[in-house]
Amino acid sequence: MESPYKGKTGLVRLFNAFGYSLAGFRAAYKHEDAFRQEVLLAAILIPLALWLPVSLIGKALMIACVLLVIIVELINSAIEATVDRISLENHDLAKRAKDIGSSAVLVSLINVIVVWVMVLLA
Repeated sequence: MESPYKGKTGLVRLFNAFGYSLAGFRAAYKHEDAFRQEVLLAAILIPLALWLPVSLIGKALMIACVLLVIIVELINSAIEATVDRISLENHDLAKRAKDIGSSAVLVSLINVIVVWVMVLLA
């Protein structure tokens, strides 16, 4: 069955999409401990990046890599919810999907460390 909102265009579509995005953000914050921790990390690191005496490009890189962690965690949470919706039984493919999503989050966190160190030492 296709969504009744799929055919919407213009401002109606944008309004609906914005509402769905906020609902997804609220759901992730409510149900995902890791997401809450990463939002807290962002709430600390983004103002810190703005405060530090680095170039505007450096600030942009520092903030972008922090926001990338949030993006990757949202995608990982969506993967986990989808896998759990399909089945809660242990399955090699379900484990693989969840592990790969978790690895993507880890890589994005390592990216924060690398970018911040490089910008701060430049």
